[in-house]
Amino acid sequence: MKNRLMKAIPGILLGFVVMVPAQGQATKKNVAGGGYTVSRTPDGQPDLQGIWTNATLTPLQRPLELGSKAFYTPKEAKELEKQGLDSINSDRTDGDGAAKLGRNYNEFWKDRGGFVPSRRTSLITDTADGRIPPLTPQGQKIADARDERRKLHPSDGPEFRNAFERCIVASNAGPPMMPYNYNSNFQIVQIPGYVIIFSEQIHDARVIPLDGRPHLPPNVHQWKGDSRGHWEGNTLVVETTNFTGKTNFFSINFQVNIDSESLRLMERFTRTRPDMILYQFTVDDPAIFTKPWTAEMPLNSTDGPIFEYACHEANQGLANMLSAARAEEKAAPKPVTRSSSKNDR
Repeated sequence: MKNRLMKAIPGILLGFVVMVPAQGQATKKNVAGGGYTVSRTPDGQPDLQGIWTNATLTPLQRPLELGSKAFYTPKEAKELEKQGLDSINSDRTDGDGAAKLGRNYNEFWKDRGGFVPSRRTSLITDTADGRIPPLTPQGQKIADARDERRKLHPSDGPEFRNAFERCIVASNAGPPMMPYNYNSNFQIVQIPGYVIIFSEQIHDARVIPLDGRPHLPPNVHQWKGDSRGHWEGNTLVVETTNFTGKTNFFSINFQVNIDSESLRLMERFTRTRPDMILYQFTVDDPAIFTKPWTAEMPLNSTDGPIFEYACHEANQGLANMLSAARAEEKAAPKPVTRSSSKNDR
């Protein structure tokens, strides 16, 4: 059976490839905002296909020192982009040995973008301070318990390390799809009734049905949640629920974890130019956040192909983390215990 299945896989894949409409093939046209004429696939979907990157220097949250400043001027953005790129340049030779060691990837491997076209100071768009709303009391309790667990049990076993280190799912794959330092690339493929979003990092494919089927039962949870999509004009709207409670995502300079199974995520994909998709998402989790919040960023067209990201659970790095933790435990001073003697009796 195994050999028959392996022989059948190339044919299955070939059949899948044949079904994929060619990018840019237009049978109908419709005008999006800004006057851009949106091509459609042979089955009538607005065409989102292509290879895209969301690399950007714009942080998820507005830096505290900026206060109420929602946008940079063109001059400020240009100067800050240069400073930002210089500060994270992995090929810099300044600093001591530890600083150099921290820059362990050559700049060649990194994905670099500038600020978003609007020059907004944060990806978050709907809060006055450009920051994530406060946690609820329950959310703060969950966050504190998570941090305490990580402090006391950082490497008891593989399940105590995060999903990214274990090569299960990358945080940039989402949803939501957040930029990362490298491999911030995605391929969108459309076939009748489905949109597939393939993430380069850890090669995850999110298959989004468009047929109106209900979400999975509430007792079934998945690493990337359960996504369902529909079209509103030229915009693909995707609702994702049924998360595991282990979802985490981060931008270049901010990290947040959502440890809740009540998360409801809404994403919107709108092709505004031949080389750009406007990507927006809203996080709604009343158990964790005091109110919903929204962020947006461009997905910019980039040259292919998507490359293999050879990461697998039980990789050498993970094994080394756990063995090093066992070595540290073995070398740690043993607690002094009082032994009994005749004088104690």
